[in-house]
Amino acid sequence: MMERSEGIAEHPAIWFQASACSGCVVSVLNGVAPTLRDLIVDQLAPGHHVNLRFQPTIMAASGEVALEVLAAAEEAKEGYLLVVDGALPTAAGGLFGRAARRRTAKKGAHTTMHERALELARNASAIVALGTCAAYGGMHAAAPNPSGCVSISEALRQAGIEKAVINVPGCPPHPDWFTGTVAQALLFGLPGPEDLDAAGRPKRFFGRLLHDLCPRRGEFEAHKFAKAAGEPGCLYELGCKGPWTHADCPERQFNGGVNWCVGAGSPCHGCVEPFFPDISCPIYKKIGLEELPRIAREETGQLTAVPRPQRAEEV
Repeated sequence: MMERSEGIAEHPAIWFQASACSGCVVSVLNGVAPTLRDLIVDQLAPGHHVNLRFQPTIMAASGEVALEVLAAAEEAKEGYLLVVDGALPTAAGGLFGRAARRRTAKKGAHTTMHERALELARNASAIVALGTCAAYGGMHAAAPNPSGCVSISEALRQAGIEKAVINVPGCPPHPDWFTGTVAQALLFGLPGPEDLDAAGRPKRFFGRLLHDLCPRRGEFEAHKFAKAAGEPGCLYELGCKGPWTHADCPERQFNGGVNWCVGAGSPCHGCVEPFFPDISCPIYKKIGLEELPRIAREETGQLTAVPRPQRAEEV
């Protein structure tokens, strides 16, 4: 997945947007260090430049011109890094999510997001599942999931396609989680099993419990719990999912290090976990002990051990 230009290693990348809200794109574009310029114009890591050839939200081209760019990048012999943003609808033959037609298709013909993602995945050197929807299904796969949305990993499994997938979840993900993961892959190669947790996330960012990093941890130990929004104290009784969430939000914080959910007075929603949002909702309700076995199984990566609720027409 690499070509060289004037001593700089060029790494082609394709960013495919599926069923999503664009929050992941906006979050990454709001990165401060590195900035958007560092990501797509300058060298993200010394001697390495990410050649982002297709990204519908920010590219100047549109229509046929954009499709030509995508086709050229897809057909390039050096391969590419595929970034998938959003879940993939599968119900009704993928009817709920359509992508732009292929360059070789007849005029007016369309393909589904599911089909197009699999096509791009087959020729990719590696895949980054950006955001919880791409990594685990997320909000778009929440019960009752009428569109049959699945993660990119689940779509690949169903299609029998074996590809290296790095999950960078979050609703939305912190920009550092994405750029840091890509930069590390450029400098040291794709992460191995020892670098990822059971849910396929880089341990560098998701290796510790948010609960252990939270500045309100002392109040939890002292059993000083807030009883209503805005009150001082640990937010566990108000539904905080920090004790089961693996992320460094308290240390990294969002919007250039300005704040994060608990800092703003909101309980952690557990948005980086495979159990979000089906088990973590209602957001402001404490997780009961009866839910802990389900959470434990999903955190070990055994996502099929706890299937999502069926769609209404399947019940």
